[in-house]
Amino acid sequence: MPVPAPVLYPPFNIVRLSHVEYRVTDLAKSREFYVDILGLQVTDEDESTIYLRAMEERGHHCIALVQADAASVGVLGFKLYDEPDLDKAEAFFQSKGLPCEWVKRPFMGRTLRTRDPWGIPLEFYVKMDRLPPIHQKYRLYNGVKPLRIDHFNMFSADVDASVAFYNEIGFRTTEYTEDAETQKVWAAWMHRKGGVHDVAFTNGLGPRLHHTAFWVPTPLNIIDLLDLMSTTGWLASVERGPGRHGISNAFFLYIRDPDGHRIEIYCSDYQTVDPDLEPIKWDLKDPQRQTLWGAPAPRSWFEEGSLFDGAEPVESALKATPIIAP
Repeated sequence: MPVPAPVLYPPFNIVRLSHVEYRVTDLAKSREFYVDILGLQVTDEDESTIYLRAMEERGHHCIALVQADAASVGVLGFKLYDEPDLDKAEAFFQSKGLPCEWVKRPFMGRTLRTRDPWGIPLEFYVKMDRLPPIHQKYRLYNGVKPLRIDHFNMFSADVDASVAFYNEIGFRTTEYTEDAETQKVWAAWMHRKGGVHDVAFTNGLGPRLHHTAFWVPTPLNIIDLLDLMSTTGWLASVERGPGRHGISNAFFLYIRDPDGHRIEIYCSDYQTVDPDLEPIKWDLKDPQRQTLWGAPAPRSWFEEGSLFDGAEPVESALKATPIIAP
């Protein structure tokens, strides 16, 4: 099934993805992973919450780590262009019969909390506290030297439906995988900010969060991270890679935090700002689709993900499978 034509004038204007809230069971251990190993910068913390940003980011945070009894994902956040877009977003989600609530969030202005049709918790805002730039404070660069949050990838029980909904609110498809037998979309990559994706959807038990990705300067940063993890007790947290994706052309590494939340380290994709850019189609059985070179993905990469608060995952009817490592 072909992906829908892009909506160039959506009902409200999303600039980019912004932040994720992870519920974690050991805040100190999670701090060690995200700060000491990955190199994210602490912008605020107390006994229950740690806020983090990457080196190029001026907004207050891209990750909030929240102490909890069980690991989960609290919300995915997106920045809108201007204040009227918040009211337009509320009207849009209400027209779909989806819940809307205005919430107070630390370090953020007026914030709309809602859900997509499958229950993924979303929040939209315009204003977040702005912090002084640190991208030239090179003494602060540690770990993998993360520059910015890049994308979310979600498991979806119906990728075609997910693509249709997010297309309606202005996300444009850059690449997609089709199952030749059923002609259904097995996975899709969609953007707002002009990279390959801000959001992606992968067929499977969903909704669940597959991963959050961070952009780094070069593949050498990934090699440095592997050296660091292998000598500081974190080697078992490496799940997949390094390698290069066929889709997106990105150099990648996948690692797991202490609660199993998956993080991708990512660089080298391409510009997609042209509104008439044609999506690239891949066949599910193409061995270079997910891995241009490198070992095939392990089974955990296809089956394990993080639960969203308040969302009940369901099985996908599409049972087609890609190449999986033994």
